[in-house]
Amino acid sequence: MIPRTNCFIAALLMGGAVSTAFAQDVIRPDQANRHVGQTGMVCGKVEKTRYAENSEGQPTFLHMGGSFPRHTFSARIPQEQRGKFKPSPEELEGKDVCVLGTIQRDANRAEIAVRSPGDIKLATIK
Repeated sequence: MIPRTNCFIAALLMGGAVSTAFAQDVIRPDQANRHVGQTGMVCGKVEKTRYAENSEGQPTFLHMGGSFPRHTFSARIPQEQRGKFKPSPEELEGKDVCVLGTIQRDANRAEIAVRSPGDIKLATIK
Protein backbone atom coordinates (compact mmCIF):
# COMPACT_ATOMS: atom_id res chain seq x y z
CA MET A 1 0.00 0.00 0.00
CA ILE A 2 1.32 3.43 -0.95
CA PRO A 3 1.22 5.92 1.94
CA ARG A 4 -1.05 8.87 1.35
CA THR A 5 -1.99 11.84 3.45
CA ASN A 6 -5.27 13.61 4.04
CA CYS A 7 -5.50 17.13 2.75
CA PHE A 8 -8.10 19.66 3.71
CA ILE A 9 -8.49 22.04 0.80
CA ALA A 10 -9.17 25.48 2.20
CA ALA A 11 -9.05 27.96 -0.68
CA LEU A 12 -8.48 28.26 -4.40
CA LEU A 13 -5.63 30.49 -5.56
CA MET A 14 -7.51 31.81 -8.54
CA GLY A 15 -9.34 34.83 -7.23
CA GLY A 16 -8.84 33.70 -3.62
CA ALA A 17 -12.33 32.24 -3.51
CA VAL A 18 -13.06 29.91 -0.64
CA SER A 19 -14.10 26.49 -1.91
CA THR A 20 -16.43 24.01 -0.34
CA ALA A 21 -14.21 22.25 2.17
CA PHE A 22 -13.66 18.55 1.64
CA ALA A 23 -11.15 15.90 2.56
CA GLN A 24 -9.45 13.88 -0.17
CA ASP A 25 -6.65 11.33 -0.33
CA VAL A 26 -3.60 12.85 -1.95
CA ILE A 27 -0.03 11.87 -2.81
CA ARG A 28 2.84 13.10 -0.64
CA PRO A 29 5.81 14.66 -2.48
CA ASP A 30 8.12 11.81 -1.43
CA GLN A 31 5.69 9.28 -2.93
CA ALA A 32 5.05 11.06 -6.26
CA ASN A 33 7.79 9.07 -8.09
CA ARG A 34 5.63 5.98 -7.63
CA HIS A 35 2.82 7.63 -9.62
CA VAL A 36 4.71 8.78 -12.73
CA GLY A 37 2.39 8.71 -15.74
CA GLN A 38 -0.72 9.06 -13.59
CA THR A 39 -2.92 12.08 -13.00
CA GLY A 40 -3.02 12.96 -9.33
CA MET A 41 -2.92 15.52 -6.56
CA VAL A 42 0.43 16.02 -4.81
CA CYS A 43 0.20 17.97 -1.55
CA GLY A 44 2.95 19.31 0.68
CA LYS A 45 4.81 22.36 1.90
CA VAL A 46 6.56 24.53 -0.68
CA GLU A 47 10.08 24.45 0.72
CA LYS A 48 11.58 26.80 -1.88
CA THR A 49 10.57 28.64 -5.04
CA ARG A 50 13.00 29.28 -7.86
CA TYR A 51 12.50 31.47 -10.92
CA ALA A 52 14.88 30.02 -13.53
CA GLU A 53 15.01 33.15 -15.66
CA ASN A 54 18.23 32.02 -17.40
CA SER A 55 16.81 28.59 -18.32
CA GLU A 56 14.94 27.72 -21.49
CA GLY A 57 11.31 28.80 -21.15
CA GLN A 58 12.05 30.73 -17.93
CA PRO A 59 10.02 28.41 -15.68
CA THR A 60 9.32 28.91 -11.98
CA PHE A 61 9.69 25.86 -9.75
CA LEU A 62 7.92 25.13 -6.51
CA HIS A 63 10.13 22.61 -4.70
CA MET A 64 8.43 20.26 -2.24
CA GLY A 65 9.60 17.31 -0.20
CA GLY A 66 12.84 19.03 0.81
CA SER A 67 14.83 22.06 -0.30
CA PHE A 68 16.55 22.36 -3.66
CA PRO A 69 18.56 20.40 -4.73
CA ARG A 70 17.43 17.58 -2.41
CA HIS A 71 13.70 17.97 -3.03
CA THR A 72 11.59 15.00 -4.15
CA PHE A 73 8.95 16.87 -6.18
CA SER A 74 8.55 20.08 -8.22
CA ALA A 75 5.67 21.95 -9.74
CA ARG A 76 6.94 23.67 -12.92
CA ILE A 77 5.13 26.89 -13.82
CA PRO A 78 5.80 28.11 -17.38
CA GLN A 79 6.79 31.76 -17.89
CA GLU A 80 3.54 32.55 -19.72
CA GLN A 81 1.50 31.49 -16.64
CA ARG A 82 3.67 33.22 -14.02
CA GLY A 83 1.91 36.60 -14.07
CA LYS A 84 -1.52 34.97 -13.67
CA PHE A 85 -0.78 33.75 -10.13
CA LYS A 86 -2.29 35.72 -7.26
CA PRO A 87 -0.52 35.36 -4.86
CA SER A 88 2.72 35.16 -6.85
CA PRO A 89 4.63 31.85 -6.95
CA GLU A 90 7.25 33.31 -4.58
CA GLU A 91 4.54 34.06 -2.01
CA LEU A 92 3.72 30.33 -1.89
CA GLU A 93 7.10 29.55 -0.29
CA GLY A 94 6.51 28.09 3.18
CA LYS A 95 2.83 27.38 2.46
CA ASP A 96 1.02 24.05 2.08
CA VAL A 97 -0.32 23.52 -1.45
CA CYS A 98 -1.86 20.81 -3.60
CA VAL A 99 -0.75 20.50 -7.23
CA LEU A 100 -3.07 18.82 -9.74
CA GLY A 101 -1.92 17.23 -12.98
CA THR A 102 -0.06 14.44 -14.67
CA ILE A 103 2.97 13.34 -12.69
CA GLN A 104 6.10 13.16 -14.85
CA ARG A 105 9.71 12.28 -14.14
CA ASP A 106 12.38 14.96 -14.24
CA ALA A 107 15.81 13.39 -13.62
CA ASN A 108 15.39 11.51 -10.31
CA ARG A 109 12.39 13.54 -9.18
CA ALA A 110 8.71 13.72 -9.89
CA GLU A 111 7.22 16.84 -11.44
CA ILE A 112 3.89 18.25 -12.54
CA ALA A 113 3.87 20.80 -15.36
CA VAL A 114 1.34 23.41 -14.22
CA ARG A 115 -1.00 24.56 -16.99
CA SER A 116 -2.89 27.28 -15.09
CA PRO A 117 -3.19 28.82 -11.61
CA GLY A 118 -6.19 26.53 -11.03
CA ASP A 119 -3.79 23.57 -10.93
CA ILE A 120 -2.38 24.77 -7.58
CA LYS A 121 -4.53 25.13 -4.48
CA LEU A 122 -3.67 26.40 -1.02
CA ALA A 123 -4.20 23.65 1.52
CA THR A 124 -4.07 22.82 5.20
CA ILE A 125 -2.39 19.45 5.58
CA LYS A 126 -3.28 17.44 8.64
